[in-house]
Amino acid sequence: MTSIRNAAAAVLIATGLGLAVTPAAHAESGAGAPAPVTADELAQARGAAQSPAVLDRLGHFFARRGVPPTKQLTIGAAEEAQAAGAAAPRLSGDTVPVYTLDAAFVAGTPGAAVAKAEFTASRAVSADGQVASVWTVKQGDSWRVVNIASGGDENDYAARAAGSGGGTAFREPQLNAWYVLRDGRVLPLDDEARRSVGAAGVSLAAYQELVRQRYGDKLPGSAYDRAGKGGGYQPDATAREAAQGGGAAVPAVTAAAALGVTALAGVALRRRAGARRG
Repeated sequence: MTSIRNAAAAVLIATGLGLAVTPAAHAESGAGAPAPVTADELAQARGAAQSPAVLDRLGHFFARRGVPPTKQLTIGAAEEAQAAGAAAPRLSGDTVPVYTLDAAFVAGTPGAAVAKAEFTASRAVSADGQVASVWTVKQGDSWRVVNIASGGDENDYAARAAGSGGGTAFREPQLNAWYVLRDGRVLPLDDEARRSVGAAGVSLAAYQELVRQRYGDKLPGSAYDRAGKGGGYQPDATAREAAQGGGAAVPAVTAAAALGVTALAGVALRRRAGARRG
């Protein structure tokens, strides 16, 4: 488990999770939308996120206010342990699947959904009001926590999509843009998305053409990729992002299972901003 403040760490996920949007987000069911996730899968993911070991780790995460274990605090171990206990972390709200723009959609593969589920997120809060997101992935037959990130964007945007009329919330990580797919249109949920598709959004077909222009020449197997320029999702880039954002690199087991899976490579990553704009 790590403490990466990395908005693009949604790529740190094993391939083929087969997840989809949570029923709590009133999932879009038309063209371009993934299939719904089962309640059983969400329950299993949440069970992993609220295990005693994870809650203990969350306590230390909150005590350290996101500073990774590799960096020294101004307080000692005893003070940190006391603060971790006082944090009294708990999960709040629904556990939601988190969707990322799918390379198959960018490539124009017939029938491809606009995004694919990369992991699930559970919002965690501390006694003093800090917020974090616990990320879980399915590995084999079980769910495993792979990251703790500061803030709660994943749950916030799923709730925003549901509250504004339903649909599937998803993210274009290269721009740190959040959208909702609703009634065959891609609509913005944050400032980055509004700059991308305008306040009124665009049709699904228009969005596909837009992302094809942006990333079509950077997909796996492209000259760009073969030249080694697709480093946005490589371990060294992850470690660099973590260092810039005050986090720590993902454990090797996570990187080995995940890196190179999300195919939109080479575009600059952005760490989670301290203040989310919307």
